[in-house]
Parts: sequence; structure tokens; C-alpha cells
Amino acid sequence: MNRPELADFLRRGRARLTPPDVGLTAGPRRRTPGLRREEVAQLAGLSVDYYTRLEQRRGPCPSRQTLTALARALRLTADERDHLFHLAGEEPPRRETASAHVPPGLMLILDRLHDTPAQVVTDCAEVLAQNAMARALTLDVMSRPRRERNLARRYFLDPSARELFPEEDRPEHARAVVANLRAVTAARPDDPEPAALVAELRAGSKEFARLWEEHEVALRHRATKRFRHPLVGLLDLDCEVLLSHEHHQLLVIHTARPGTQAHERLQLLRVVGLQDLAPHGG
Repeated sequence: MNRPELADFLRRGRARLTPPDVGLTAGPRRRTPGLRREEVAQLAGLSVDYYTRLEQRRGPCPSRQTLTALARALRLTADERDHLFHLAGEEPPRRETASAHVPPGLMLILDRLHDTPAQVVTDCAEVLAQNAMARALTLDVMSRPRRERNLARRYFLDPSARELFPEEDRPEHARAVVANLRAVTAARPDDPEPAALVAELRAGSKEFARLWEEHEVALRHRATKRFRHPLVGLLDLDCEVLLSHEHHQLLVIHTARPGTQAHERLQLLRVVGLQDLAPHGG
């Protein structure tokens, strides 16, 4: 681990960003350019003390999960992300498989979506980044261990995850998840991640195993989805999916048409939901 170079790289990465660049409010009395240490720590899900010690050349060697979080917080490119890993004495993630690194351009779009739920997920349904509205609508997935960030795993292995959807919609939602994994697994035969996820779900869920045998194939696309929220009620939302083929990632955006009840409830969620981000189904 090259502590001096790592500290310098983190400081320079922090200095080149402004709060609006990462979806934060600037606020008054900013005497120095760039983000503050506490803001980077917040974005990466780290303690301020831990991040400060990294910049002061006295921190412990960061884990791979921490490095990935820092790369995301600092909006690093893939090359810069790899450099960060090398400075910490770690081998960068392989690029030919689905990446957990969200490209800066995709993060920029996510940061600009203040009034509608949006999140970045892999094609295998692992959540990589969420905005505040997505956390209010579903769950603060990024605060959980990585294993619990996969929406397909949670839907089939965690009964509470289904509470987010009306009961009559759950069979179709399950079918769509399985059909998507069918397509992803066939498209990436040399990648062990989707195959391992499918094997785990077939062993752990009779419903998944039954649907898998039906061999339906369908990638995620535009659709209408209904969500049950404990504070604002039922929301009928349009689901838009933007693809990033290079990284096997999707930007999933949920919107409501102006003038509809769902739009009114989404605006209410923006007010009351952000005040209560207690976990519920996702």
C-alpha cells in the first residue's frame, strides 16, 4: 500500500468536485474548493475519522468494498478506479465481467434526478447506487452488505421483499426477474456471477426453480409497475430503463404522469418519505 500516493490521489479527487457535481447542496461559507472530507465520507458510507486518516497517510489498508465505494463517491473513471486499487495494493476488478464501478457519466445523471426515484443496477439485479427518492420508495439498499443488495436474491429468498408490491402483481414480477436472468446467463456464458446466482436461487426457491424450467427470456425494458408504500399508499409508476452495455449496468427510473394520483403521491413521498427511510420491502 502506497500511503503517500493514495492520500494525494484522494485529496486531488476530492478537490476537483463540487457539491452539485455529486447531488449535494453547496451551502454557505465554503472557504476551500472541492468537497469536504465529511462529504466524501458520507457519499462512500464511511466514518469521517476513517476517511480523514486515509488522507493523512495513517489509515489502515482499505478493503476492496471500501475502494469501490470511494471510486463511486469521487466519480472516478475506470482507469482512475484501477489506479486507486493499485495504490492500495489491490488488484483491480476484471473489466470483462459486470462491473460494480458506476461510470461518472451515469452517476452524473443519477445525481441530477432529485424528484423521481432512480437507481443503477447490474443486469444481474445488484443495486450499485441509489438517489434519495429511490431509498424512500423502496429501501436504503446501499447501507446493507453487498450480498443483500441483489434484488433477485432478496425477492426469492427474503419474504419481506415482496411487501413492496401488491399481492396480485407478485407472480408477474417473479416471472420477469427469472426471464431477465435467463437472458443474462445465456449472454455471458463465461462469467461465473450470473450462473452462481441462478444456482443459488434454484436451490433456495421452489418458485424460482419452477419458473426457470419454463425457459422464458426477456430483458428489462419499459414497463408500468405498482408499489405499496407504507406512508403514501399505492403508486402506479412508469419504469424507464437506460442501458450501459459496456458495463452491464442499467439506470432504472420510476416516473409518474403529471395530474395523476401517482404523481401527487410521489410528490408527497419527496416530502415525507425522505424523513423516514426506515427499511421496508424492496
